[in-house]
Amino acid sequence: MAKETHEFQAETRQLLDLMIHSIYTNHEIFLRELISNASDAIDKLHFEGLTNRDILEGDENYEIFLVPDKESRTLTISDNGIGMTREEVIENIGTIAKSGTKAFLEELKKAKESNEDVTDKDMIGQFGVGFYSAFMVAEKVTVVTRKAGESQAYKWESTADGSFTIEECEKEKRGTSITLTLAKDYAGEGEDDYTDPYTVERLVKKYSDYVRYPIKMNFMFEETPKDADGKEIEGAEKVKRTELRTLNSMQPLWTRSKSDIKEDEYNEFFKHQFHEWENPMEIFHTKVEGTIEYTALLAIPAHAPFNLYQTDYEPGLQLYSRHVFIMDKCKDLLPDYLRFMKGLVDSPDLSLNISRELLQQSRELKTIGRALEKNILKSLAKKLKNSREDYEKFWNEFGKSLKIGVYNSMYSGGDTIDKLKDLLLFTSSKEGKLVSLKEYTERMPESQKKIYYATAHDKETIEQLPQMETLRDKGIEVLYLLDPVDEFAIETLREYDGKPFHSISRGDLGLDDAESEEVRKEAEHIQKENDDFIKDVKEALGGKVADVKVSARLKSSAVCLVADEAGPSLSMEQTFADMNNPMFKAKRILELNPHHALFEKLKELHAAGKDSADFKEYCDLLYTQALLIEGILPENPVEFANKLAKLMAK
Repeated sequence: MAKETHEFQAETRQLLDLMIHSIYTNHEIFLRELISNASDAIDKLHFEGLTNRDILEGDENYEIFLVPDKESRTLTISDNGIGMTREEVIENIGTIAKSGTKAFLEELKKAKESNEDVTDKDMIGQFGVGFYSAFMVAEKVTVVTRKAGESQAYKWESTADGSFTIEECEKEKRGTSITLTLAKDYAGEGEDDYTDPYTVERLVKKYSDYVRYPIKMNFMFEETPKDADGKEIEGAEKVKRTELRTLNSMQPLWTRSKSDIKEDEYNEFFKHQFHEWENPMEIFHTKVEGTIEYTALLAIPAHAPFNLYQTDYEPGLQLYSRHVFIMDKCKDLLPDYLRFMKGLVDSPDLSLNISRELLQQSRELKTIGRALEKNILKSLAKKLKNSREDYEKFWNEFGKSLKIGVYNSMYSGGDTIDKLKDLLLFTSSKEGKLVSLKEYTERMPESQKKIYYATAHDKETIEQLPQMETLRDKGIEVLYLLDPVDEFAIETLREYDGKPFHSISRGDLGLDDAESEEVRKEAEHIQKENDDFIKDVKEALGGKVADVKVSARLKSSAVCLVADEAGPSLSMEQTFADMNNPMFKAKRILELNPHHALFEKLKELHAAGKDSADFKEYCDLLYTQALLIEGILPENPVEFANKLAKLMAK
């Protein structure tokens, strides 16, 4: 048969341009596509060979062979798979604009123009689609192929100029060889030199390490000859040596049965695959078959990365389809509160786009993600119940993620709160240990109607708060919120098991016992008796406070500062201020202890004249003292120091 030249249809050049420049965003994946096609061809031969042994031609040593050649500026990818007939060559790779592919690409073009996604997973891995990624790096592509069981081979060639040629040729063995004559940009120096064996090896490791057939390549070395003792012979000329290497590991760890994998193998794989230094805290290995098939190998790292909660941290799982690497950071599988998870998912059922690069928010993806999330949370709940020490170790590293997840649920909706509320731990005033909300509520006395909490940077500060006095004396347990996100999470929860959360520095404590009621009535009585005095204290402080009250919660301390029940707390105000967002202000209420000596001293100064400098300075000093107790610096520390020095000098 003489060489035939075939013209593509008129729009083919435009379609090919779309394939190369619009679908693929990363040119190095061309090798992944061609290797995947070679693997598919071997799969087809293996399947047919199950019922027709003659088609194997006595050769069942399946392999993919790569030959980079710097001198000819070529890279060849060969397989001993099923091969193609003349008609199959024309149909599969010769007619890019055949009706099905053409219609698909037209839809793809329209979708891209309107920023939509179009997928057709059945086209992935077939000639005519991924094959054309070769033209991203090649000036010319030559295909030599012989169908298994037939004697005639064919050569297909194109420069993507709108035409291709096909002719008969000789090929000793079945299979297909694709030779890329590389463009100059991809046959020079550096990472984009695809004639460099080490560059090719790197790409195979990155994208095709788990292809099930060996991917082989020769490496050339120059070495000095050695004597019988293995020592280099001095003065001898170097000789060239060829070493055949298998570039891929072939069998992914995650495809093996869990019972056959040792803990050390899991640990080593995790450290190698995800560049970790320590063994993971926990491994999750799941294989699911049914409507959607997938295997997941996930892990909780030993420690949180330093930038886990910073914007430059990229969460996400590695994604594989039929053991072929698709993407490194798939953020759509797990919710953001599980951003600390490392691992991978391998599924043949994912809805990939035509380039095998991008992933849609597909039904399959969401189904897998929900199952993974459920499995992880179930495991954490089990750990909390059965291995408290291990769970607390996890919590100290990653608990903040779960609390952020609770807070973010107010924006994302869904049932996140119900999923996470029983996994939360907080430091407690009871022995200073971590406690779950369930544990707290189960040991609440029957008379206690609220869950009390306090906020500060450390336990010691909370324990010294004047607001703690009454609760401590009554033996009421208080949760210590030591991280800024804690209070935001609590505010989002609002209640647990029907019991509302209540800050000890916000509004009235709401204690219902007889003693508390008596103290409250006494405070109200003293407030009424000293109404003018209290109003003048408030006036002396100007707009610094929203109100001044006689306290029903203080015992030994002279003063405390609390926030109004309805607005932000004092700690929230500080958090917003630290984020350069001073708009959220707490309504500050100054509470005075009527049984403290300073209360009477302040009344004496008031009796001498509400406009006197001493009265105003005492009011300001008490307010500043309350600020300092809350860990809030006064606006003018120098002025405060001078007033204090003046008072001490009297």
